Amino acid sequence: MRVNRIHLSPPHMTGTEQSYIAQAFHDNWIAPVGPQLSLFENNVAEFLNDEVYVTALQSGTAAIHLGLKMLGVSKGDEVLCQSLTFIASVNPVLYLGATPVFVDSEKNTWNICPKSLEIAILDRLANGIRPKAIIVVHLYGMPAQMNKILALSEKFDIPILEDTAEAFGSSFKEKLCGTFGAFGTLSFNGNKIITTSGGGALISKSVSDKNQIVFLATQAKDKAPHYEHSEIGYNYRMSNISACIGLGQLEVLKSHIDLRRKNHRFYQDIFKEIPSVTMLVEPNGDFFSTHWLSVILLSSLEQREALRLHLEQYNIESRPVWKPMHLQPLFCKNLYFGNDLAEDLFNRGLCLPSGSNLKAEDLSRIHDALKDFFYNC
Repeated sequence: MRVNRIHLSPPHMTGTEQSYIAQAFHDNWIAPVGPQLSLFENNVAEFLNDEVYVTALQSGTAAIHLGLKMLGVSKGDEVLCQSLTFIASVNPVLYLGATPVFVDSEKNTWNICPKSLEIAILDRLANGIRPKAIIVVHLYGMPAQMNKILALSEKFDIPILEDTAEAFGSSFKEKLCGTFGAFGTLSFNGNKIITTSGGGALISKSVSDKNQIVFLATQAKDKAPHYEHSEIGYNYRMSNISACIGLGQLEVLKSHIDLRRKNHRFYQDIFKEIPSVTMLVEPNGDFFSTHWLSVILLSSLEQREALRLHLEQYNIESRPVWKPMHLQPLFCKNLYFGNDLAEDLFNRGLCLPSGSNLKAEDLSRIHDALKDFFYNC
């Protein structure tokens, strides 16, 4: 009999979500808004603990879209983007008619390289173009070097939008990711640390910004007794029922983070004996990563593919790291600043199963499969 598949990062439900859903059904709060939605937003903001305001939306992509719109990004603008990321970090730039300009990673966090970022900024300014925003991604839960990136943001007066889809709960110098930039985004997709089935959130710094975000996310209806619209709006608001799932998930957020960090230590114990493999780890005590995914770097593309296919034989899912955006057919003509680190990470990097609901027998099978590959193949 074929063993069950071990997935990369499956949803991890606890059961308490159903009690919130049952209450919403009982009170007939099935509409897009409701008390559970407000409570979910308030609880996320309380967790972030930085005098921020949270607006729950249908996806992390919607959050990036509205965040860029709030920063005034429009047709003809340029936005500086981390190249090594999922395409959802970048597509909203295109939605607004703007152009992404891509920047390489740095080796310690795999996130946007401050040196390459400054080179990109100086180049665009020299060409008479002031980038409208910088999108920083905290990849795989690892915080970016926010001190250096914030210094560049302030020096050149270019605001930051943080993509914290993979890093809810991560922090840099004890400040939580998503609270550094002018705006921050979260994702509650089914594969994230906590989920609302599908969903996301936009983090802002003022009540007025939150009110404007809600306005845009609910079809931009003007104040009138009838339906009056003066600008383009969107159907982006999270449903009250999805928020119910989120409320149950928030109760276990910290434990889910602890479990993913425990998984990371499990892999560290295995690979400390295998010198040809390195792991993405926190550079120093300033960084706290949720390790949404534990990621390794192999010696070559050939070894990475051999290991991926080997794990498939054990019915264990693994996945190459994100293919850099500047290598995607969609963006092959866009500007790119940096060297080839992002490309090298893509060629040699592999994501391993990291779900908070991995069982002891799952970890045992992963352990056996890895040992078999590195010592017997």
